[in-house]
Amino acid sequence: MTPSPAEPPASPGEHAASPAAPPADLIITGCTVLVHDDQERIGFEENAAIVVQGSVVETVTTAGAVRERPAVERLDASGQVALPGLINCHTHAPMVALRGVAEDLPTEEWFNDVVWPVESNLTERDVELGARLACAEMIRGGVTCFADHYFSMDAVARVVEECGMRAHLGEAYFSSQGPQGRERSLDFALRHRGGADGRITTALAPHAPYTVDDTDLAATAELAREHGLPVHIHAAENRDQTDTALARHGVTPIEVLRRTGILDVDVLIAHGTGILARDLPVLRDAPGRTAVATAPRGYLKFAWPTTTPVRALRDIGIPVGLATDGAASNNSLDVWEAMALTALIQKSTTGDPRWLTARQALHHATLQSARAVGLGDQVGSIAPGRRADIVLVDLTGPHTQPVHDLAATLVHSARAGDVRTTVVDGRVLMRDRELLTIDVPAVVAELGERLPALLDRGHGKRIQEYDT
Repeated sequence: MTPSPAEPPASPGEHAASPAAPPADLIITGCTVLVHDDQERIGFEENAAIVVQGSVVETVTTAGAVRERPAVERLDASGQVALPGLINCHTHAPMVALRGVAEDLPTEEWFNDVVWPVESNLTERDVELGARLACAEMIRGGVTCFADHYFSMDAVARVVEECGMRAHLGEAYFSSQGPQGRERSLDFALRHRGGADGRITTALAPHAPYTVDDTDLAATAELAREHGLPVHIHAAENRDQTDTALARHGVTPIEVLRRTGILDVDVLIAHGTGILARDLPVLRDAPGRTAVATAPRGYLKFAWPTTTPVRALRDIGIPVGLATDGAASNNSLDVWEAMALTALIQKSTTGDPRWLTARQALHHATLQSARAVGLGDQVGSIAPGRRADIVLVDLTGPHTQPVHDLAATLVHSARAGDVRTTVVDGRVLMRDRELLTIDVPAVVAELGERLPALLDRGHGKRIQEYDT
């Protein structure tokens, strides 16, 4: 913790807190704070302070107003920007263990020849170590919450509880696993809902319409209604999947979600680059809360011809959150890169340099991402009553100077490595680039010992067949 320097006297009309005021748990002072107005427009308050009491933001005020306010912990953030913690709206955190093992391959070969054979070797310990490494990467990159969709999720929940992050977790399943797969997904969701002092929310997690049949999807929708759970699913991931669904069944993957009742409940759809114009009214009229997560780096790497139709979805009121997907396809859990790529790709695909603007991209990275994972009333902005999920970004590096447009600097110049401090629920998880809750060298060492067994494909098995 850096001691606060002497601060200037309060300006006219600015009232310092009384020394008798109760101590705050955390005060972050001297920073520029990203705020949202009552129209959800992005703005910035300079020389500001954030007062945290317990796990929530008490107030956002001026630095002078808290000069005399006592605090258990005080962070000097002079010259830094305070942002709501970033949210990775769709990933497979343990797959960092497979980073770089399936390179330069088309989607079908990537799944069938490498990833699904390797995943047949996964043990719960592999999943736990991968999740620890992923959480370390995300904390260092300013990600405070992630939506995960994978196997052996009890291990991921343990990691989340121990490392202090926030997470939206679902145990993935295929119809090939029989009804036991769906039952495990429900059991996980019910056992861990509200876990880690409320930092864990849960979802049912059918893999995709091409690996989960209509009967299982309909049963999942019924379970979601019965237990008040959302659904997290891959759907219309790419145009090939949509074309294949139309050729085989006469409906798009999005229409499958409608006819099986998945769209009647709250649902987070991963990717959606195969969403067609005919799908838009289906999504618009869905009874449940529907959101889409976009992870553009992977689409470029797989050479998919389309991307998530962010503008069309925005026009019908569907929130689009930012994501990285798993590091096996994306090589990175860098949401800063996802934010910049989303803005750039939208400009290119729409032919309009005015869309997405930097401020719009920041809105997707904050409030829209929070809504995508069902936490729109808790995180996504720094405001009184919101959870204290905050990151401090240092913009003094040569690659971020000079600052003519702060929003543009954050989106197009800043990097994950510029995050200095990460706070979740008022707890500091990284201070001045030092991780406080994860021992990375120990994780890397043990994971390295386990890799030969994990990567063995000599058995000729795979957990599933990719056929779209």
